[in-house]
Amino acid sequence: MSAEGQQARHVAIIMDGNGRWAKRRHLPRVMGHRKGVEAVRELVRSLKDTQVECLTLYAFSSENWKRPEDEVDDLMDLMRKFIKSDLPEFIANDVKLHILGDWQALAPDIVAMLEDALEQTGKGSRTLAVALNYGAQAEIVSAARKAAAGGEITEESLAEHLYTAPLPPLDLLIRTSGEVRLSNFLLWQAAYAEMIFTDVLWPDFTPDLFKQALADFGDRERRFGGR
Repeated sequence: MSAEGQQARHVAIIMDGNGRWAKRRHLPRVMGHRKGVEAVRELVRSLKDTQVECLTLYAFSSENWKRPEDEVDDLMDLMRKFIKSDLPEFIANDVKLHILGDWQALAPDIVAMLEDALEQTGKGSRTLAVALNYGAQAEIVSAARKAAAGGEITEESLAEHLYTAPLPPLDLLIRTSGEVRLSNFLLWQAAYAEMIFTDVLWPDFTPDLFKQALADFGDRERRFGGR
């Protein structure tokens, strides 16, 4: 497939580097997370200037519970504030929220806020998918069990039970902060996705850098195993 003019419909980002951003500035880790939320906000606002139909963000993995309790509490509080403050903007900008992961295991008040946000944004034309309490290996196991319960396990039947089933196929995966690994994120979906790893820490990842990544994607040739 020629890369000329190709557009990424679905982009996923592993938002890494909040802690290092804060450490370099001799600030508490929570300040890095707060700055990271601001980066999310600016990026979501900029989507209207792109052809991206779905942006998926790795917000909280199932392994993140291993972090210090006070850091987890800070992250949950930031999540509450983000949902409350940005929901009206999502609605105004026709953004539909979609959640990946075992999010219903979160605190009851967060679950209620997310359920409300899902309902209020359900008719949006552009999707913001957020991975919360998410792990790709657990997702694949769960999807395989559901597929087996319905009959034969095939690639198609398994894919139908993934959290991303309603979303376009993943085109591009970006990871910030210089780490070069997937960290149990969208393992199935990333099979033929293009990947970009940047040294930029997440709080410094701007809409302009995102558009540069989209341009990079447009210059690539995707063969999907062919020649």
